[in-house]
Amino acid sequence: MASTQRIISLVPSLTELLFDLGLDTELVGLTKFCIHPADKVTGKTVVGGTKNVHLDRVAALSPTLIIANKEENTRADIEDLQSSFPVLLTDVITLDDALKMIITVGEDVDRQANARLLTNKISESFSDLERHVQTRSSLPARVAYLIWRDPWMVAGSQTFIDSMLTVSGFANAFASQLRYPVVSPADLQTADPDVIMLSSEPYPFSEKHLTELSEICPRAKLMLVDGELFSWYGSRLLHSAAYFKTLSD
Repeated sequence: MASTQRIISLVPSLTELLFDLGLDTELVGLTKFCIHPADKVTGKTVVGGTKNVHLDRVAALSPTLIIANKEENTRADIEDLQSSFPVLLTDVITLDDALKMIITVGEDVDRQANARLLTNKISESFSDLERHVQTRSSLPARVAYLIWRDPWMVAGSQTFIDSMLTVSGFANAFASQLRYPVVSPADLQTADPDVIMLSSEPYPFSEKHLTELSEICPRAKLMLVDGELFSWYGSRLLHSAAYFKTLSD
């Protein structure tokens, strides 16, 4: 019997999760930022971006479920969608939140066994990372994690990135500030981080930005890092723990 589910995902990391749960046919709509898996997102209807959902495109798909996120999607879009369609609104700040979210999504889309298997694998990988971190005798390196340039923006506390820094054995140099504060070069110098991580997303930092940061914080070790492995809280977490081990060695 063909599935009657018609799912729209408004979150790139959750789009990847839905495919990994085996919902290739049931997922009918996604955002222009949903790029993984590349061979499967092609051909799906794009309903806009994460911040500007086209409600008419959503309605045309007659979804039975829309999956959104409190941080990545706008309140106005979510409220408009909730008035007409079932919406699962996720809110993920910690690894535990992410694991619970995957189970909830699995239940809502009738893929409970797949979701449980996935969370077990993710939990095992992070348990291995925790054991690895505990073998180190030195104090955690203090990290400034940059997500934007002009103006400079960093990940503060109450973010999933902050949680990932902690589980991977780092200390957030801007943990005293909430969410994603704008910081000046003087703020970076005052924070005096041991490490500056330049994320690959949402701003596409590259090698050319290393010199600029080295002049601001000459003592800091500079690292270009994979932003998806720090901020995507779906099935991509399967690969995060092993990656974090390479950064902390």
